[in-house]
Amino acid sequence: MLTKAEKTKQFILETAVPLYNEKGISGVNIDDVLEATKLTKGCLYGHFENKEDLSEQVIDLSLKMVSDKIRAAVYTSKTMKGKIHAFLDFYKNPIDTYISGGCPIFNTAVEADDNYPFIKEKVAKVFKKGQQELAALLQEGINNGEFSSKLDPVVFAFKLVASVEGGIVMCRVMQTAKPMQGLIKSLKLELEQYII
Repeated sequence: MLTKAEKTKQFILETAVPLYNEKGISGVNIDDVLEATKLTKGCLYGHFENKEDLSEQVIDLSLKMVSDKIRAAVYTSKTMKGKIHAFLDFYKNPIDTYISGGCPIFNTAVEADDNYPFIKEKVAKVFKKGQQELAALLQEGINNGEFSSKLDPVVFAFKLVASVEGGIVMCRVMQTAKPMQGLIKSLKLELEQYII
């Protein structure tokens, strides 16, 4: 059971997640968070040392939220093919994303690349872990006879992540989800070539 203070802190973080995802770390200021939460500056600083502390904790939460949601979608399927399809289907609507503003992993990666090295490391870990998990699913599919050994799990996992993340950005800029549908269909068809 969370204490009142813990609930307030969680409320602040959850309320700030979409703000950060839409505006970026440098685009959000404390007043934005105060306006969204309807809390006082004293209350906010009772939970966070400064904006950097708030930003880091918001980014941690957003990365965890999206990673957990993807895993939950993937692990509902029993087959490895079904799990890969579920991963792709998670991204089928890049306009209306799980957290408004696009993929927080990609958004944070772009902004953190030059400006926030400690956050860049966090995002790199999320990308690496996600690719490792996908590669492990593909390898399990090879091991259990679902996929041909001609499939390179590491390369295909990278291709999946790079394709969907790039597709999200392009679709959001063009304000259409249609190209993503074609991309997902194409990636699924490519995977079919390895089905035994």
